[in-house]
Amino acid sequence: MKVLLFAGLAEALGAREVELDGAPPANVGELDARVREAWPALAPQRFRVAVNQRYARDDEALAPEDEIALIPPVSGG
Repeated sequence: MKVLLFAGLAEALGAREVELDGAPPANVGELDARVREAWPALAPQRFRVAVNQRYARDDEALAPEDEIALIPPVSGG
């Protein structure tokens, strides 16, 4: 499953997207846990998961074709 990374998350891994190996996670909470385990540099980071261009809750089910993005907090001024 392809996972898009934005801002500081992309900088932390040096990539704008990563591939999560194995069976697709069942839901957003499982995806979050697997991402943090697979890439320890993301473990301490704060981010929201977006599925198909909208923020998702941890209990939201995932399908293999979903577009997944990790988005860090945004500040403005």
